[in-house]
Amino acid sequence: MTLLPPIRSLVPGICLVVVILALIPPGAGSITLTPGGSGVTVIAQGDPLYIRGVATGQPQVGLQIWFIGTNFAKVTTVPVNNDDTYEYELYPADTANLASGEYVVVIQHPMMNGQFDIIYDAATGNVINVQTGQNIYRFTGSGSLTGTDAPVALINAISSQNIDDTFTTVSFYVNSPGLAIDFIGDRQVGDTFSINGTTNLAVGDDLMVEVFPSSFHPTAKTWTGGSSGAAGIVKVTPGAGTANHWSFDVDTSGFTPDTYIVTVSGVLVDVTMTTTFNLVNAVSPNSTRIAGPAGTAIAYATASFNGTGIYPAAENLSTTAVVASGGGVNSASQIASVTPTLTVPGTAPASSPHPAATTYTSLPAALGISGLAVAIAIRRIR
Repeated sequence: MTLLPPIRSLVPGICLVVVILALIPPGAGSITLTPGGSGVTVIAQGDPLYIRGVATGQPQVGLQIWFIGTNFAKVTTVPVNNDDTYEYELYPADTANLASGEYVVVIQHPMMNGQFDIIYDAATGNVINVQTGQNIYRFTGSGSLTGTDAPVALINAISSQNIDDTFTTVSFYVNSPGLAIDFIGDRQVGDTFSINGTTNLAVGDDLMVEVFPSSFHPTAKTWTGGSSGAAGIVKVTPGAGTANHWSFDVDTSGFTPDTYIVTVSGVLVDVTMTTTFNLVNAVSPNSTRIAGPAGTAIAYATASFNGTGIYPAAENLSTTAVVASGGGVNSASQIASVTPTLTVPGTAPASSPHPAATTYTSLPAALGISGLAVAIAIRRIR
C-alpha cells in the first residue's frame, strides 16, 4: 500500500522547515527520516531510526509525534532545541517488535496559540478536538481505525478550519532483517579474496564474519596440531537501492585444505547467514602423470613436457610409455606423495629416482639392436 501521496495531497501548507542533520557518531548504524522529504525509507527490524529536523517558532510545548502502523500506535512529544532543531529516536528494542509493513509518522506543531488542539487521550484511546471537546475517532483499543484510515483521519482533524496546528509527515517501511552471501566457489591454498554480500541492515551496522574449517572442533590444551580460519567485524556500506553491501577479506596462506564454513551475523540485530566453500591444494601446471606399459607399476614425474614426453625404456620392455602434453595430469598432492620410479616385473626397483626436470627420448633402433648383440656375445664367451 502507498500512503504518502494521499497524505501529502491533504497538507494545506508546511511551516516546519525540514533538514537532515549530522549523522550519528561512527560505530552505530542508523537511518534518519526527513519529514516532508521524498523517497522510500526501508529499515530492518532491530535497526535504530531517527526523526530529525528543524521547527521554527520555538514552541514551548515542543512537537507532538504520532506513529501509526500495522501493530504500532504511539504518541509522544519532543522538545525543540535553542537552534530550532529536534530529534527523536526509535530504539532497536522498539523497531525489533514492529511488524513488516508501512508506518506513517505525523509531526504536529502547535502554532500561534502554543497548544496542541488535537490530542490523544491515553485513558480512552480517543483522538480529541480540544477546541470542541469532540471525540474524533478511536486511535487505540477496540474499534480503532486501521490501515490508511488512521493517518488520513488524523490529518483531516489537524487540517480542520478551527485548528491552527500544522504538521508534516514522513513514512518508512519495516522488513525482517536479511543477509545474503555471494557465491564463493572453490579456492586454492594461498589465495587472497573477498567474501561479499548484501543486507537490508542500516549503513554502519556491524557484522561478525567467521571463516573456519568444517573439521574444526575443541581440543585439549596439549593438542599441538594447527587450525586455520579467520574472523572479524565489518561494517555495512551503502549499496544499490535497499540492498546495502558488506565485504570481508580472506588470506588463505596459512590455511589447510578443507571445506570451510562462512557465518555472517549481526552484532546488534538478530540475523545470521551461512555458506561453505572448498579450499584445495594449488595445482602445479607442470605436474604430469605417466603410465607405463601393461604389467608395470604407475610412475610419476614432475618434469615439464612440451609436445610429447617419453619415459626412458627399461629392461624387458619392448615398448615405451608415451604421454601427450596435458595427458594424465594429477593434483600436486598425489604427485608429492610418490617417488618417481618405474618398476618392471621381475626386477628390483630403481635405486634412485629419475631427475625431476629431465626429458628422455628413445634410442635409435640400430643402436638398440647392436647393444643386444654385444650382450649375447658376452654371455656365450662366459
